[in-house]
Amino acid sequence: MVGSLYFSEVAGFIPCKLCWYQRILMYPLTVILLMIIIRYLDEDAPYFVLPFSLLGIGASTYHFLLQKTDIFNSHAVCTAGAPCTTTWINWFGFITIPFLALVAFLIITIAMMVVLTSGDVTTEEDIEVVEHLAPEELAAEEV
Repeated sequence: MVGSLYFSEVAGFIPCKLCWYQRILMYPLTVILLMIIIRYLDEDAPYFVLPFSLLGIGASTYHFLLQKTDIFNSHAVCTAGAPCTTTWINWFGFITIPFLALVAFLIITIAMMVVLTSGDVTTEEDIEVVEHLAPEELAAEEV
């Protein structure tokens, strides 16, 4: 989020239509993720975050391919104002603003997939430890 604000407000790059779609998907994620962090990572967090991040991956990928390849018609999305094919930065020949957004959406998606798939796995050792605890020790661990 800070990067997109820097590029538009400080560097003076005019966001195109697809950039705005990516912002619409990224900005709520900052609020949602902040609330999740404050609530100590609720197990339902991926269900709130993944729709935004997966749609963001789609928009960023489309935008990146629109800039770097001839797969899509260059006039497919926007022509007025700032065209979506404008490459404001081109670091190392492939890192553009949509690529940066794509990486951010991928990191968020992977983190949420890890949270989603890492359930509370109980092993036999955990069960044996719990069976040997006295009731007052077990109550102390629950707190």
